[in-house]
Amino acid sequence: MVDIRPETTSHRLASLAERQHGVVARRQLASLGATPSMIKGWVATGRLARLHPGVYAVGHRQLRREGHQLAALLWAGPGAALSHRDAAALHGLWSSSGSRIHVTATRRPRGTRPGVDVHHTAVLGACDVTVVAGMPATTVERTLVDLAGVLPRGQLARALREAEHLLAVDMGTLRDAMRRTRTRKGPGQARLAAVLEEHRLRGTQLTRSVLEERFLTLCAAHGLPRPRTNFHVEGLEVDACWPAHRLVVELDGWTRHKDRHAFQRDRSKGNELLRAGWRVLRFTHDDVVRRPAETTAEIRHFLAGA
Repeated sequence: MVDIRPETTSHRLASLAERQHGVVARRQLASLGATPSMIKGWVATGRLARLHPGVYAVGHRQLRREGHQLAALLWAGPGAALSHRDAAALHGLWSSSGSRIHVTATRRPRGTRPGVDVHHTAVLGACDVTVVAGMPATTVERTLVDLAGVLPRGQLARALREAEHLLAVDMGTLRDAMRRTRTRKGPGQARLAAVLEEHRLRGTQLTRSVLEERFLTLCAAHGLPRPRTNFHVEGLEVDACWPAHRLVVELDGWTRHKDRHAFQRDRSKGNELLRAGWRVLRFTHDDVVRRPAETTAEIRHFLAGA
């Protein structure tokens, strides 16, 4: 028998709200033992503040972004997941999720809500959804497929590069997600296919850091031939490489080389490449950004020397 004593249910409500960023759904309140009259009383006294039909903030409406996101999910119904820019921000692929909240669901909720965009889909299986920071969200691969429908090609490529940098994307799983959504209308599928084809043609041409992108820009601006990036040489991955000239460039960004293990690994890799007959140049962020002429002159000297 369910204990519906107000003090017991009130304690359960507080515990649930703490776990859910300060928001609860009416159906959850019922499962805790709250009766319709109890819910009505909590609304009247201000303990519950209505956010969406059947969704309430507990205590006040001053919620963080996560609270509003979860409130949108609860309103959209079971099985809904944060998607598009919201999911991209959760996964670290995008700097901000924007002002509106994007949710993907297999059922259409009644009506619309301010600040919430619900993307209806017939395809949203368990393989498309994960949990990030306690929040249901589309996987990295499904998020990239969704972003392809709303982002221009350059921004989509940037999101994919960030996913690679974080080692968060599996190309086979990404192509599976594209196949499951291949009947979608719009340019998204073609746009993502073009980005992936560029990736295939250039080897692993999607760079893994802003520093590497700046280095490619530097090469183009100073008339140097474009190097291969994240290329494998003698079984080792290098930041940039001109294979015909047997020249390797390693870029030392602090975020990627700040621990002792990384320092030792990079020196060992450089020695192994030298033993195999490759020339290795190392440049820092300051070399690329603040000393572009000196940096490109040194690269040009070694390219010409080959």
